[in-house]
Amino acid sequence: MSASLLHKSPRVAESVTEPSVPAPAQWRRAARILGRILSTAGIVTAIAAFLFLAVGPRLFGYQTSTMLTGSMSPLINPGDVVVSVARPAAELKTGDVITYGIPVEDHRVETHRVIEVDRGADGTVTVRTKGDANPAADPWTATLQDDTVAVHTITIPYLGTAIRTLRDPLVQGALTYVAPALLVGVLLTAIWKKPTAARQAAS
Repeated sequence: MSASLLHKSPRVAESVTEPSVPAPAQWRRAARILGRILSTAGIVTAIAAFLFLAVGPRLFGYQTSTMLTGSMSPLINPGDVVVSVARPAAELKTGDVITYGIPVEDHRVETHRVIEVDRGADGTVTVRTKGDANPAADPWTATLQDDTVAVHTITIPYLGTAIRTLRDPLVQGALTYVAPALLVGVLLTAIWKKPTAARQAAS
């Protein structure tokens, strides 16, 4: 009686590799994700700025102004937004930074530090002010006309510069015409690529 032995060949483990994604496709995918992130961040920032500048003062009573000069550097620099809250003029003290209309020239709004306060017998409040970066005090004495005065609370860096940039006619033109054209181009490119990708998958 003879027996035959069956020799089983060792099984070779099969490795399954995931199909690799071409580098250009990876870059396009990363660019799309980055574009979504940037567009979302831009929208959120625009909404937040609108609420802060247009809605917030009506609801919470603060006021905002953009610093145009470096007279209050380094506390407040050109392009920064000054946020002020109303305080009773009777409580004003030396060292406060106030935003008020100057009593001379064009009566422009100025944000400077109070260096002297004088209260009259009739209740009027007169102040002398000075910019932190200026070598001398302002050449005027201002009598506050209202019962309250806007006192600096916080500073938001660069926001005023961003607002002025968006108001520039060239920038507004770009946002009005160039940005929509780019968006249409991106959408058309995505539409044209879909049939090509489908044909490649079918083959």
